[in-house]
Amino acid sequence: MAEELLELGRVHKAHGLRGEVSVSFISNRPERWSVGASLKVGDAWMTVATSRAHQGRTLIRFEGIADRLSAEALGGSRVFGAPLVDPEALWVHEMIGARVLDQDGLDHGIVKAVLENPASDLLVLEDGALVPLAFVTQVEVESSIIRVEVPPGLFEQA
Repeated sequence: MAEELLELGRVHKAHGLRGEVSVSFISNRPERWSVGASLKVGDAWMTVATSRAHQGRTLIRFEGIADRLSAEALGGSRVFGAPLVDPEALWVHEMIGARVLDQDGLDHGIVKAVLENPASDLLVLEDGALVPLAFVTQVEVESSIIRVEVPPGLFEQA
């Protein structure tokens, strides 16, 4: 069985002379980059030795990376991690492929993407319909069903 990993960010470049790299994360979970965290960088699993915020990114030194030359070899690598277990959180990877049912039990199709939006992130359905996450009332991970309560007309075609 293949590892189920989530893409968390990307290494940009080496920073300084002591093996730090600049990483941008797409995750908002600080445990992803805390000391001791295990991340797959490129093809190798690495452990975070030090971590600190710097100009909108995170500077990380991984165990075993002690100089600039070693850090430069990580530049451009994608960063992956195992899914976190948090029953209170909605995870994008659990919503993709789920079927959307409204308050009347009508099936509106399958989620193909989640679109970031300032007011409320949006579920993008296969037919192009957009459903604000604010209307989600329940996510049934085991059965891949997302239940929503939507106002009249949301699913009407123009």
